[in-house]
Amino acid sequence: MPKLVKLYLRQVAVGFVLSAIFVGLLLGFNVANLRGLMLATQGGYIAAFMLFFFNGLVFAGVQFAISIMRMADKDDQGPKGGHRQRVRYGQPVPVRVAAGR
Repeated sequence: MPKLVKLYLRQVAVGFVLSAIFVGLLLGFNVANLRGLMLATQGGYIAAFMLFFFNGLVFAGVQFAISIMRMADKDDQGPKGGHRQRVRYGQPVPVRVAAGR
């Protein structure tokens, strides 16, 4: 398996572990009476799963983005910020337009 795929799968696993911890803390501290709402409704387990799953997607994406950005070479001394050129402001020129009737 390619190294990039292994890295991605590892970061997805870390993201879903973080999601499980986050949702566990949300439900454990009963933030905004979320635990009470999930336990009181008939489909509360679906809401808990969706909260876990979608937070897992977000956390996995952030984990992967951070790991990719940290892969930059330390000795990269290329130009920073592009090549800026001066903006030239021209003089306004009157233009004659023939107006019809």
